[in-house]
Amino acid sequence: MGMQNEFTRQHLLGELYLIISKTIRERRSIRKFNGTPVEKDLVISLLHKAASLYVAEETPKWRCIYYGTYESRQKLAESMTVKLKEGKLGKLGLNKMVDFLTKKVADTPAHLIFIAESAVTQRQSDENYAAVCSIMQNFQLLGWEHGLGMLWYTEQIIQSKSFFKEIGLREGERFAGILNIGYFEKTPRTRKRRTPAEQKWTVIGGEDRLYSDNYRVTSQSVLELLNDAVWAPNDGLREPWRFIYVTGNEASGILRTSSRDTTFLLIVAKEEADLHKQEEDYAAICCLVQNFLLLVNSKPWHARRMIPEWIYNQEQRKLFGVRPQERIVAVLELGEDDQHWNSVSTPSMVNITHL
Repeated sequence: MGMQNEFTRQHLLGELYLIISKTIRERRSIRKFNGTPVEKDLVISLLHKAASLYVAEETPKWRCIYYGTYESRQKLAESMTVKLKEGKLGKLGLNKMVDFLTKKVADTPAHLIFIAESAVTQRQSDENYAAVCSIMQNFQLLGWEHGLGMLWYTEQIIQSKSFFKEIGLREGERFAGILNIGYFEKTPRTRKRRTPAEQKWTVIGGEDRLYSDNYRVTSQSVLELLNDAVWAPNDGLREPWRFIYVTGNEASGILRTSSRDTTFLLIVAKEEADLHKQEEDYAAICCLVQNFLLLVNSKPWHARRMIPEWIYNQEQRKLFGVRPQERIVAVLELGEDDQHWNSVSTPSMVNITHL
């Protein structure tokens, strides 16, 4: 009976993996919506589910604003075109662009604007920003399963004092983006293939140790998940990430853990000189991490996401070969499903304003 139960469990986990992997790989950014209305109750329901799928050691602080009526979308469009109107384009070209953007925003069935709230420290600010970006990715994946397409929009051309005033952005807060939401007729073509995770992979600690049959966290199994997780939204397909896999004595020594059976995965970002691109790349890696953690749910593993204080110390980062122009976005602690974990993760709460 025990062997039969284990077989059934493995079969169900395998099916779950295929479902999640398929959605991650098939999701596309949608720029053209049909006129079908999007029910507010569906948006709110999916948002709560998206938040429940994000767990962290601390409760992140974030909020969002829902623009669902035509009048509210017109008002949003006005604030988004202010910076464009102040540009140096010729009058004819300017009027066309303003009219196009205004119509596009007003005709899109729904918009959700996401904001990471202010924090005392950089680490706390990054915790909030990582949470909101991860929840946005969850929301996109859930929406795709319901036939909803979305476009994650952060263009600098819309970011002005008038726009930030419209969305109520306060000092110290970080604008994560707008999700344009609607039903669509045609799925865009398959996106460019992603670079295999093996080409962005560094191992510290040597080869995997020989574990018992029920220990399934190996470099190969982690790479398998990463090669699905890399199908995360990232502007210009810059793929700004790389991975550092830390095992054995090195993990217990450098990371000061008592368990030699614990594996760590560090996700590193290349920092662009442009601050806007930095934020976009950070958001992309947060989506990749969230994809990975969703896929881990289909494995007999336990994963813990961390943003520890030491990642802000350049000397500490050097121990892992992190370059001066790079930063660590997240540290993932991986172990057996029945392994003891010291901290308790809590789901994120939803704070939404309806306009």
